[in-house]
Amino acid sequence: MKQSLLFKKHAVVAVAAALVMPALAGAQALITLIPQKQVVIIVPNAAAGPSDLLARWISPKLSESIKQNVIVDNKPSANGITAGEFVARASPDGSVLGVGNTGTHAINATLYRRLSYDPVRDFIPVVNVFGAGLVLAANPKLDAKSIRDIIAMAKAKPGSVNVAIAGATGEIATNAIKALAGIDMNNVPYKGGAPAVIAVISGESHFVLTPYGGVNAQVEAGKMKILGTTAAKRDPMIPNVPTLAESGLPGFEISMWYGVFAPAKTPAAVVNAYNREITQIVNQPDIRNQITSQGFEIMTGSPEQFAEVVKRDAEKFKKVILEFKMQQDL
Repeated sequence: MKQSLLFKKHAVVAVAAALVMPALAGAQALITLIPQKQVVIIVPNAAAGPSDLLARWISPKLSESIKQNVIVDNKPSANGITAGEFVARASPDGSVLGVGNTGTHAINATLYRRLSYDPVRDFIPVVNVFGAGLVLAANPKLDAKSIRDIIAMAKAKPGSVNVAIAGATGEIATNAIKALAGIDMNNVPYKGGAPAVIAVISGESHFVLTPYGGVNAQVEAGKMKILGTTAAKRDPMIPNVPTLAESGLPGFEISMWYGVFAPAKTPAAVVNAYNREITQIVNQPDIRNQITSQGFEIMTGSPEQFAEVVKRDAEKFKKVILEFKMQQDL
């Protein structure tokens, strides 16, 4: 009996060691590949948004594993252009990383005519950390239970439906609905997600397409209602809410993703080492719980898989941007 217990004890220790060793090896490999100086993670938005949270969730763990300071530097600007330019021009040695999202890369690739950098070619995708679809959040008094009802309203009275626009992704999602359904709705721009949500609550606009985390408190308080989600599958946080594709817009899918990028020409060995290390961090229980509690789904995967996501979405959004003449100069 004692021998059996002793065997089990050694087996548990062996399994634990097997799990720890790859992580240690990955961190050690990264240490030898990057300069012995602080690592900076550039965030394209102000504090508290999803891009900022991503950087602040992973930076302490990354600093601990590579035995170097990892700091977060917020460089907010219109659609993250300032941060994008900084990362694109940074030394490709692994000392500078950037947080990017659907807007800063896939959308900006076509939205702006004369950027000083290319949002796709001037970066190497490192890892797609998490993502989520948008939710169609409406005023609770709106006489609609699904996107099908909104389409019917817009067809009955063209131009009568006001959509609160909080950013480029929300505008593209709205225009994609218009194109697919063949309807006319008024895009009403607001300076950020909070003013757009307030506009819907007050009745100034009928609905907004925004991340669930931006409206869940208002929904729970009965100030808003959710009619659908834009992702390919239902949101696990609100499993009873159908996707737009299954409730009136077959084939519709638009999601937000948030990931880590490196400057172009960063060595593949560095990119792959960061991919392994950040993936390991993201899958630690405490970090995983923080991400999922905000309504996001953990993505990860290889740098090549992330590159395909960026390329696919850049092409998808390009069609909508050009069709609705959304391109603009700086």
